[in-house]
Amino acid sequence: MTGADYFVPFRTKLRSMRSEPFGADPSGARLQRILNSPNFADGVFQNPLGARTRPSGSTLEFAKVYFQKEQRIRRAPAGTVPVHATTLADLAAPPASGLRLTWMGHSSVLAEIDGRRVLFDPVWGDRCSPFPFVGPKRLHPVPVPLATLGDVDVVVISHDHYDHLDLPTIRALAGTGTVFAVPLGVGAHLERWGVAPDRLRELDWNETAKVNGISLTATPARHFCGRGLRNNQHTLWASWSVRGPEHRIYHSGDTGYFPGFRDIGAEHGPFDATMIQIGAYSEYWPDIHMTPAEGMRAHLDLQGGGPHGVLLPIHWGTFNLAPHAWAEPAEWTKDVAEEAEQAAAFPRPGEPFEPAGVLPVAPWWRPVSAPMAPPRWRTAEAEADAVPGSAPVVRRDLDVAGER
Repeated sequence: MTGADYFVPFRTKLRSMRSEPFGADPSGARLQRILNSPNFADGVFQNPLGARTRPSGSTLEFAKVYFQKEQRIRRAPAGTVPVHATTLADLAAPPASGLRLTWMGHSSVLAEIDGRRVLFDPVWGDRCSPFPFVGPKRLHPVPVPLATLGDVDVVVISHDHYDHLDLPTIRALAGTGTVFAVPLGVGAHLERWGVAPDRLRELDWNETAKVNGISLTATPARHFCGRGLRNNQHTLWASWSVRGPEHRIYHSGDTGYFPGFRDIGAEHGPFDATMIQIGAYSEYWPDIHMTPAEGMRAHLDLQGGGPHGVLLPIHWGTFNLAPHAWAEPAEWTKDVAEEAEQAAAFPRPGEPFEPAGVLPVAPWWRPVSAPMAPPRWRTAEAEADAVPGSAPVVRRDLDVAGER
């Protein structure tokens, strides 16, 4: 150790010793862009609407719910998830309509749009964690090896949480010719992992990059960021509007509901398809993830207020990240979609579909799902709460493997 080393702040030394999965802190010109951002104030990136980013309520009560044996069983599939093993034949022919989506699980989606291929939030790792031996583990295999997926024009990252930004996956993609579109600050992680700076398109909210004839706009979201115990909120989170010559699609990333969806839709919509986060919600963090009902509301806002296009539910089924039952997000998204008369697609992981074609709608999760409680927003109990003097309602579980 030199004399100069002795005077380096201890926190800086700790950051320099962080292992690669934790990524890197923005610095230099990148940090200056962050400090100059209209979305950065009081030392952190700000949400478009105030949001609690840490769990609310009693930690003890949450732990009781999360670790109770019966609840743990519900949070995992009761059998083998019927993954569609995506083949080269599935993706060899271009989509007849010009738009095809393949949900790979969680928030990972391959979008083939107007002759270009866009890969959203690719996570091919076994765990969403900085460590290979601990953390939420994948509940089903990846539908196709990353190496056989084929060329991708652009990889889009919504934010830097481990279930959306995966080191092994990025390293593999860094060896290809793809471009990476990421929110402001996230480029620091990718550069540390081997992505050349000239292949980065690092955007603040409402900034647009053009790649091979398609426009990618980082749009606001209500969430947070960070890959370490100390979260300095120096990397932005975003949803994404992607526009080709003929089609428009939207990927929500992670977000709580906020009125800004209407503004995004007015500016960039309506969309042929939206990929909306409807899983990993909880009453303990109501501001940063959406329930299925909120996800449907967001989709309708994005479409100008009424049913339009196709909704693809994402952020569920692959990792156990919340107290709700494993299949609950899909089951209740199907329910609210029918109520709203909104077209929604429910593909198995790896099953390609065209929003303009025949949609996959079969509830494939039911045979491998444990029973689940009915959603509060779809029971008479919720109505009784709103009407003084109403009779109480007895809640019962729904056996989705049997009669509905």
